[in-house]
Parts: sequence; structure tokens; C-alpha cells
Amino acid sequence: MRSLSQEKTIKTTTDIDSLRSEIRDKSVRVIDVRREEDYKQNHIPTAVNLPLANLLSDDSPERVLKIFNSLGIDDETRVVVYDDTFGALASRVAWTLEYIGHSDVSLLETTYSRWKSLGLESETVSPEVQSKQHSLHLKSEILATSDYLEQSKEKKDVVLIDNRERLNYLEQHIPGAISLPYRTLAKNDKILRPKEDMKRLLDNRGISGDSEIITYCGSVGTLSGLAYYALKSVGLPNVKLYVRSFKEWKNLKKPLEKQEDANYWDLSAE
Repeated sequence: MRSLSQEKTIKTTTDIDSLRSEIRDKSVRVIDVRREEDYKQNHIPTAVNLPLANLLSDDSPERVLKIFNSLGIDDETRVVVYDDTFGALASRVAWTLEYIGHSDVSLLETTYSRWKSLGLESETVSPEVQSKQHSLHLKSEILATSDYLEQSKEKKDVVLIDNRERLNYLEQHIPGAISLPYRTLAKNDKILRPKEDMKRLLDNRGISGDSEIITYCGSVGTLSGLAYYALKSVGLPNVKLYVRSFKEWKNLKKPLEKQEDANYWDLSAE
């Protein structure tokens, strides 16, 4: 069995200094996924606004493609996404861009509040953007549906991860899922732990590079989207997001499981 350290690491976050340099070079499209009113108050220079609610109102591939086209993103555009919600909302947007076939997208390593607290540049004007044409090549290998999950969750080489709050997991979860609360993924002022620290966390959970890993959260794949990028950050090659998550699973009246001995929980892996 391969250890996490043997996996190829994929760049999932962009550090502040790199983004500032790319903005100066005009070599990046920055996406701010906060609410429009927050964006208009101030934002990272050159950033365009895509509130997550706008994306989720209809996230069919065809509509998503039109949105990203209107933001001036084609197949070759370098994209960095940020939010002010510990990376979860940005992760959902980044994953969606990846799902339609975009390869060069990453998350800003920190939140906009942190950016502001460091006294870094901001602006209030919205940039003029020329529409571009992005191709559509769906990456079905990073998406899990309820049917796919039901067919695969009994396999030995599939790991199902619940990224909701611990108490939600204890109350009920998809059978066979292990708990990896989203709050455990961050460290200090970064939305994700450093690579070696993240490896330790995942190793303690028994999450290895030989497994197919499926993440889910409460409803729309935000918390589990962050986990998706946490897993990719240490090079795990086979990660899927169950986008509709626990809300859909429960509405479909699929099997549920309650944690036994819920009054006791091993915290050693944190």
C-alpha cells in the first residue's frame, strides 16, 4: 500500500505573494464568491464577482459554462478563487470549474478578511471583462451521485468521508462513513493545513492513496468541497465529491446510520 508521502502533490492553494505577483502581471483571473454587496464594498484588485448562490441556482454544466465564459475564462486561463468563509464557498466554485474541464484553478490560501488585516491592496471598482469561450469536457471522475455512492460504498477500496460537524455525524450519517469535520482541515490563518500536517491527520484516519475517496457534507458540497481540495493537496489521486450530499441522501430515504457509543468519541486523531 502506498503512503500519502509517496503520492504526487497537486497545487490546490495559491499563496498571497504569488497571487499579488500574478495580478501585477495580469496573468490570472481572480474570482470573489462573496455576496455582491460585500464585493462592491471592496475586493482584491481585478477580482470578478460570482456569489455562490448565483452558481447554485442552476449549476447545470451548460449554464455554468456560460457563467465562466462571461467572466473571461477560457481553457488556458489561470484562476484563483477566494471567499471569506474559511475556503468552503470558494472550494465549491473551484470544483465546479474543474468539473467542466478546467485544469488551472486553485484556492487562495487564506480568507479575504485575512488579506484585509494584512493591509493588502483592495479596490471597489468592477473590472471590465471580455467574454471568452471555454470548452466543455466534463470530468465525471470527480463527481459522485447517490446511485454511484450506493453501488460503491460497500467496496473495500472505497472510503466515504463525512465533513459535517461531529455532532451531526454522531446523530446520523451515511452507513460506513468516517468523520472528518471540516474544522479540522484548517490551521492558523490558512484554509488548509500544511502538507505534512494534513498527511498526519489523514493517516490517523486510515485514509490512503490506494482508496477511492468520496466526500460529502450537509447539502450543496461546500464543506466537502474544502475536504476535496484538502485530499488533493497531499496528492491523493482518486477523490470524488458527492455534490448533493446528505440532504439529498436523506430525502431519497436511503439507509442511515447512528454512531454507536455516541457519548464517547476518540479525539486522538485530531
